Amino acid sequence: MNVDLISEHADPLAAIGSVDSGGQNVYVAALAVALGERGHTVVVHTRRSDPAQPDSVPLAPGVTVEYVTAGPAVPIPKDELPRYMPEFTDRLADRWAVRRPDVAHAHFWMSGQAALQASEDVPVVQTFHALGTVKRRWQGPADTSPAHRLATEREIGARADAVLATCGDEVNELRAMGVPEQRIAVVPCGVDLTEFCPQGPVAPRAGAGTRRPMVLSIGRQVPRKGVDTVIQAMRRLPEADLVIAGGHQDGEESVRLRELAAGCGVGDRVHVIGSVPRAHVPALMRSADVVVCVPWYEPFGMVAIEAMACGVPVVASGVGGHLDTVAGCGVLVPPRRPRALARALRDLLTDEDRRKAIGAAGARRAQERYGWARVAEQTEAVYGQVIDGKVCRLAALGG
Repeated sequence: MNVDLISEHADPLAAIGSVDSGGQNVYVAALAVALGERGHTVVVHTRRSDPAQPDSVPLAPGVTVEYVTAGPAVPIPKDELPRYMPEFTDRLADRWAVRRPDVAHAHFWMSGQAALQASEDVPVVQTFHALGTVKRRWQGPADTSPAHRLATEREIGARADAVLATCGDEVNELRAMGVPEQRIAVVPCGVDLTEFCPQGPVAPRAGAGTRRPMVLSIGRQVPRKGVDTVIQAMRRLPEADLVIAGGHQDGEESVRLRELAAGCGVGDRVHVIGSVPRAHVPALMRSADVVVCVPWYEPFGMVAIEAMACGVPVVASGVGGHLDTVAGCGVLVPPRRPRALARALRDLLTDEDRRKAIGAAGARRAQERYGWARVAEQTEAVYGQVIDGKVCRLAALGG
């Protein structure tokens, strides 16, 4: 089938680690490639953010990325993109008038709005990746989302042919938004099991004491990721080092985290190393004794799955997708609770046998449930249902 993926701000070819570049970019790229491997023709539509970007770039066999001119060809924070989405929608409609896909899979709320407005006869599958209701609940006045986001998400949920939730917790949020249950399917995010696996290179411990345990936090450098909580927990773990990867090494958030570490008296054991090339992430994860992921909220949590696939034990906040992925083969703690996190980390760092057991359990779960080939197969099944005009039935996670 001809599949169009719409990802207005998350370019699958972009470098990972900036404020608006993270899990969604990885998801869209990996899903596109996996669908291409299953014989589908896939086009990813994303906004042009550099005048040097060509109209079309091959990503993998059967997969191309097409850049859509909408607003100035410069990086723009995603919360400032709505003013340019009418132009994005018009250009998408022009392309579909020439080449109509069998199904469109929209990623994030603005992509869903564009897909539904660009054509009335193209079936639309929606993945939100993050919901405005959840963001506003946790961030309150700090939420910079446009005022109309919540209403638009409800409209998308009512009109899309199917909505893919990435975890059970998201299903509850979608139900509360009024999305008909029969059109919600649960399909998790995936992980590249050839790269993220227990076997492979191990990175040198950058900055960390060679004889001290190493805790790793990796991901986008935004406050909601909870890195503050990890730094505060380090005050109660004098025997360990913390490596923080992601973002710009000298960026505003990195500077703030260093200042926090110094204020907590742990600056000599907290190492902010900035962005790490995607290809080097598995080796960095394998170098850690524990990977910690404690965001305030998390739609899925790809970092946790990647660490699990590497056989590294994970301590994660008990929110969102972590309730499905980490529960039972990792350690869950409440978000924004440094003391609880410190206790969990201390228990693991002082018990090598438990670390090995948890790491092995995580690797097994990742292999069984979260490979991209499996995720693409589940996604393809939903595409088939909406193309055939059948109502999507609620799918069991990992089923």
